[in-house]
Amino acid sequence: MAPMNGFTIVPIAKDVIDHARSSAGLTVESQVASLPAGGGEPLRCCLRNARPGESLILFNYEPPMPLSPYREMGAVFTHAAPCSPTLDLETYPPDWRGRPQVLRAYDQRGWIHSASVHDGTSPEAEISAVLDDRDVVEIHSRNVAYGCFMFSLRRHGECRGPIYS
Repeated sequence: MAPMNGFTIVPIAKDVIDHARSSAGLTVESQVASLPAGGGEPLRCCLRNARPGESLILFNYEPPMPLSPYREMGAVFTHAAPCSPTLDLETYPPDWRGRPQVLRAYDQRGWIHSASVHDGTSPEAEISAVLDDRDVVEIHSRNVAYGCFMFSLRRHGECRGPIYS
């Protein structure tokens, strides 16, 4: 049975995060014991806010998209060491409820189809409204102030395989 919200969260792939942790070929800035997390940094590995003192890395990430003028790379935080998150990919991340976000919708070409801002109080309703447009194949949730990528969203059942033509 499909979930009531009709969407699935697609986080940054574990292999991408593991690659960043190894710093092989990426621009990585470590926040280690001498520079611990202040708390509240959005962690893309476990879809929650960092707790004060956690060791983090900050690295450049470019969400997978076709060649498009809308491709972009930005900084994202993850734990410095592997974590074992239990991710509920059919529920909006509880730590991020109430956090205003930009929802950028993309069509099959990887072009922005629409964009909106939600205040975080009812993200499911905002996401569902964007996904009601059948031309939308994916949504990127992004930080309002910094534009940082948080995660992608797709209609439930459309999370496997290529979505862009």
